[in-house]
Amino acid sequence: LSKRQYMATKQKVSVSALGTPEKDGFLTKQGGSIKTWKKRWFVLKGDTLYYFKTQKDPEQTGEIKLEKTTTCTNEAKKKGKVYFAVNTPNRKYLIHADTEESANQWVDKINKAIESLSGGGAKSAPKEEPAKKEEPVKKEESKEESTPTKPAEAETPKTTLNLEKKEDTETPKSGGSGGGAPLTRENKIMAAKNAVPFLQDDDSKVLEFWQIWSESIPESDELAAGTAINYHVSTSANRNKLTWRTSGPQNVLIQKMVDFFWNVGAPESEIDRLNDIGALINPAKIGSWIDMSAKGGMDGGWFFPVEIPVAMAVEAADPGEPTKAVSEWTEKHSIQVAQSVGRDMGAAPPRQTEIRLNLPGNGFNEQLEVGLDAFSAFGFPELPESALSVLKNQNTPSLSLSIITSSEGFVRLGLLCPKPSKQTIKDLCDSSYADVEEFENALSSSGPALVEYQFLKEGFGYGVYKEGFDIVFHYDVDSDA
Repeated sequence: LSKRQYMATKQKVSVSALGTPEKDGFLTKQGGSIKTWKKRWFVLKGDTLYYFKTQKDPEQTGEIKLEKTTTCTNEAKKKGKVYFAVNTPNRKYLIHADTEESANQWVDKINKAIESLSGGGAKSAPKEEPAKKEEPVKKEESKEESTPTKPAEAETPKTTLNLEKKEDTETPKSGGSGGGAPLTRENKIMAAKNAVPFLQDDDSKVLEFWQIWSESIPESDELAAGTAINYHVSTSANRNKLTWRTSGPQNVLIQKMVDFFWNVGAPESEIDRLNDIGALINPAKIGSWIDMSAKGGMDGGWFFPVEIPVAMAVEAADPGEPTKAVSEWTEKHSIQVAQSVGRDMGAAPPRQTEIRLNLPGNGFNEQLEVGLDAFSAFGFPELPESALSVLKNQNTPSLSLSIITSSEGFVRLGLLCPKPSKQTIKDLCDSSYADVEEFENALSSSGPALVEYQFLKEGFGYGVYKEGFDIVFHYDVDSDA
């Protein structure tokens, strides 16, 4: 059975309905396709190991059916944590307990339950002998070992994520070229941050938000040879709104990414949804993003920068008229593949989902016609004549489309054109060109990878983002070779 079919056919059971168990208690379990760690209330009853989010849940989050061929083994300690595994024919469930004594008790109880399935004839899986005695490790608080608490969603502004969970952080030191440091991606991102006027206030909540996000990005020594973390930053011409993105191998980013979402108060339901969509798509690369504005706007979320069927990308969005319209429009233009899908993790609905598509057509004019049809089909105003004239003069093929939907309607639509010339940037910026130039110099960039002609619908700016038409420049951040 697929995960969805299994969830529909399994028998629901509450913690209280299980009565007196063979053993119960909190353990931390690793996820399946998306390798996150979550603390769960485990209950061993008969031939089933149930797990719940809390001790009073009316329904199990999942269960592990024990069979005659199932084994339970102690695993090697890592960073002071005591691991054991439940090995079924279909999957290895990796779990860690708070203490070695607790882990040993669970292994013993689970193996006794397995033995009982064959009338006591099966042998318990042997425990691994530790290579050497480890020094006691001082227990520290971590997101893996603390029970997640869902933040209150009532009266929470859409554009503000809860920052109260964050521990003290220190602003990373700039690695700008003036100090002689190599121009790594990290150096350039820091220099770009330092070129944004509203991120210079040390008491700014927006700066604090940026710091929490930047600290969730893995260090270079955590990467396997031949892999890298990618950075991308986009800005409005006047630098009043920015988006920061990072992406890389799923196995490296996922846990720190989820910890970041916990730190800023993302709802547990959305973190579960990330796991569900991740299990469905199982992307090799994943990423996180944050939006911010000079007026205090803050938002964040995840994205999968991988090609997937449009139908699968639409499934990541909340259903409604917008998703129906997207499905009909892509079918009309024979667009079957999306280039990426992402979703916001803000503390309150409506949730927003972004789908990016390459536009079909032989050359610029045909692609532009398809893109302009999206503005009409999805109920957006036409592009301003002055901007459309600049776009036509640019005449660069390989156009793409960014579509953001929510359960309350279409949110934003953007037409993206690659590699705008200096003249194109000047024509689009007017008096703001100096701001763009300063930002590019901070990034040590020769120019944007993309220019986006975008429209944000009324009501979705929440008083902190510019509604209506805007120009946004997108930069890929590379290390100097």
